[in-house]
Amino acid sequence: MQQQRPAHLLFLSLLGLSLCGAARAGDAPAVAPAGPASWRISGFGTVGVVHNSAREADFTSSVLKSNGAGASRSWSPDVDSRLGVQLDATLAKRWSAVLQVVSEQGMDGSYRPRVEWANVKVQVTPELALRAGRIALPIFLAADYRKVGYAYPWVRPPVEGYNVLPVTSSDGVDATLRWDLGPVRNASQVLYGHSAVTLVEPLHVYGRGGIGISNTSDWGALSVRLNAVSAEITSDIGSDLFDGFNAFGPAGQALSRRYALDHERITLANIGINYDPGTWFVMAEAGRTNSHSFLGATRSAYVSAGWRWHAFTPYATWARVRAAGATADGGLPSAGLPPTLVPTVAALNGGLNTLLATIPQQTSTAVGLRWDLRTNMALKVQYDRVTPHDGSRGTLINLTPRFQSGRTAHVASVALDFVY
Repeated sequence: MQQQRPAHLLFLSLLGLSLCGAARAGDAPAVAPAGPASWRISGFGTVGVVHNSAREADFTSSVLKSNGAGASRSWSPDVDSRLGVQLDATLAKRWSAVLQVVSEQGMDGSYRPRVEWANVKVQVTPELALRAGRIALPIFLAADYRKVGYAYPWVRPPVEGYNVLPVTSSDGVDATLRWDLGPVRNASQVLYGHSAVTLVEPLHVYGRGGIGISNTSDWGALSVRLNAVSAEITSDIGSDLFDGFNAFGPAGQALSRRYALDHERITLANIGINYDPGTWFVMAEAGRTNSHSFLGATRSAYVSAGWRWHAFTPYATWARVRAAGATADGGLPSAGLPPTLVPTVAALNGGLNTLLATIPQQTSTAVGLRWDLRTNMALKVQYDRVTPHDGSRGTLINLTPRFQSGRTAHVASVALDFVY
């Protein structure tokens, strides 16, 4: 699938408009300052290019992209490139609002801007804040800056961990309470919301009744974050397949109930630890997802370490995601069926196992170097050795007939991150 060229013009136009209106660099403040109503514009971006040695599938940073590097093209600018613009407004002494718009490649191949955040916050007390609107999902260490490449050491967060939840925000309400326990500073958050994602028309994914809890504890150079989120998910992915199973009576209907993504509750739990005394850092996360659908259950983890020397930060990362449940099913038995129905059953069973093969199982190692060229700008280079295994495609997309699970892809990336 070829990227639409007008999308790049839209991306550059958005960059020009945001630069013209930028008041100063920086991220959104945690607490709106007192004083008269005011506003400011800031932003962030990444200009990157990625090369994949394997041409049997695309390497990409998110399954919500239409293509990447590999099968579609050996070099791709679409894996990591994005632009974000953020408007922060102080409405009154206790009231503030934020609007964040991000332009990056979507599943339709365009760079159509998407509203990432749009919420209003009231600081009820110095410790308690309430928000309503579109809010970042409180999952992963980088939940609050997942789109801001400049904020983390790598070219991209490890895909084995972060791709288990490609959706980054929800529409709803949340409350955050900050409290101390001796020398430990805590921030506890609860969230309720819903989300809707358009894949490729007419395919959609809907999340309803989403509940999230998170607690971040900071003690000197150590930060620990515990998160859990659960939502009822519905999607028309595979709907024709499961309609076919339903036509085969109770046995087929049982398979549809087991694997169709129809009002199925999915849960994700994650723990992240970051120790960063300044000259070096070690960070790690581990998570588990569970669903009674073709999405299955997974366990994921990564560990990363780096050392800062002047403007340079070399780093290394190991990451893995694996299935925690079945990744294949015998499907409908064909014994005793009329010969004319055997090919139909075989096709249905094959389609089901194709869906189950999308449960990611993959291991990767990465080494990279971050060079802080100047304040608010960093150049990064990274090499990844990515190996999907156990019959899975891992996190790769756009597989060709030549794809073989177990074959390693060598991925090289260069990215320029900036904030303004």
